[in-house]
Amino acid sequence: MPVGLYIHIPFCRGKCPYCDFYSVLPSKGIIDRYADCICSHLKEHSDRRFDTVYFGGGSPSLTRAKNIARMIECANLYGNPEITVECNPSDCGESGFDFEKAASAGVNRISLGMQSAVDSERKTLGRRADAGDVLNAVKRAQSAGIDNISLDLMLGTPGQNSESLKRSVDFCFSSGAKHISAYILKIEEGTRFFRIKDKLSLPDDDETADLYLKCVELIEENGMKQYEISNFAFQGFESRHNLKYWHCEQYLGLGPAAHSFIDGRRFYYERNLEEYMKNPTAVPDGEGGSFEEYAMLALRLTEGLQNSKVKERFNFDIPAEIFENAKRFEQNGLIKICDDTISLTAKGFLVSNAVIGSLII
Repeated sequence: MPVGLYIHIPFCRGKCPYCDFYSVLPSKGIIDRYADCICSHLKEHSDRRFDTVYFGGGSPSLTRAKNIARMIECANLYGNPEITVECNPSDCGESGFDFEKAASAGVNRISLGMQSAVDSERKTLGRRADAGDVLNAVKRAQSAGIDNISLDLMLGTPGQNSESLKRSVDFCFSSGAKHISAYILKIEEGTRFFRIKDKLSLPDDDETADLYLKCVELIEENGMKQYEISNFAFQGFESRHNLKYWHCEQYLGLGPAAHSFIDGRRFYYERNLEEYMKNPTAVPDGEGGSFEEYAMLALRLTEGLQNSKVKERFNFDIPAEIFENAKRFEQNGLIKICDDTISLTAKGFLVSNAVIGSLII
């Protein structure tokens, strides 16, 4: 069966104050040599077929389209693959990332790190491009024939309110985006925001919850459907690659900090670019694919945990005690139970870790 392919591009021009993803400043020649390394690593997996490819980062748009094309060419693709490249709007001006060359190589989906369409909020988040640059990047991708555009939104950021959130959501739809990823800001240890967290003017928990629910409402009013805690799409434009994660399907991750789930085993590569390029050595991370793991991931989706799919995969029904536990949360409007399916509501997604933990553990 074909699997998903994730390629981590660990290069960025600078570190955003909220970001804890693995990235480094690119030295001269390193990007081309890294693409060579990924191509060599892909040849070791020539027996795998990939029906989704996702270039994440970092800033994959820094690699130039020629390197993206080389890596795609080295992958054993299957069928009509979804090929996504994450792009930083700062890299997507006229002399920046070549969308036409990327489209010619098979790239058919772009994920743009917008975070906000309000320039004052973008500046606080360390984003160099302004909203006009974001729109220009969208239009350049569309002109190259890449119509499947996803825009990232960040919720609960310094200075954000319901009015500025509406401006960002309206921007997404006026730009022609087909998908929106809306993430609540999490202050991660080791980031600049973590070091100055006491000085940040952040919405409190209740205000952030209201912003999330308002975001869900605004997006769905415009015709997109929520299909995961943080993801929304017009019908047919859901991220096929990310759905592999949430359906507990197989995927191979290459690059430092990349994770994999193959043949029932999970493994990853250390967050060390030099070591990866010298000798990529996978670190075992235990078994995967248990019912508990499958159920926890399924409950992140609006489709929820479905008994028919559980029986097909595990040859048993959802345990009765899970349905009994779910009834308690249904009374509070956090869960919906319909026939053989348990799913979280938008309010339930706000406290998903606690609810899912109570159901499954």
